[in-house]
Amino acid sequence: MTASARAIELANILAQEASEKLAENLVALDVTSVNPLADAVLIASGRNERQVNAIADALEEKMLELGQKMLRREGKSLGRWVLLDFGDIWVHVMHEEHRMFYGLERLWKDCPLIKLDVAETA
Repeated sequence: MTASARAIELANILAQEASEKLAENLVALDVTSVNPLADAVLIASGRNERQVNAIADALEEKMLELGQKMLRREGKSLGRWVLLDFGDIWVHVMHEEHRMFYGLERLWKDCPLIKLDVAETA
């Protein structure tokens, strides 16, 4: 089984939105083979707590515009690692230090990458 077309579309939309908020090192993974609850995971890094929260806020607003309901949000109060659960797609917005330490990409190393078509921002 592979990620749904909708989950891939949302991963690209969210990656573009995160990029516009200067998120770095955007990675999307198809986690259908190891996770029965979501099709895709998007991981993004921010340089500081304020930027992590700004990225997370922008992604929440974008999904609201798209009519996608957020099921759960965790970690926003500290601004070091925010998890956004939109059902088919989960988003981890992490301070770059936490991202290096926890290495989510290593955790899901067997999961295929989802190609992201993200335009570079100036």
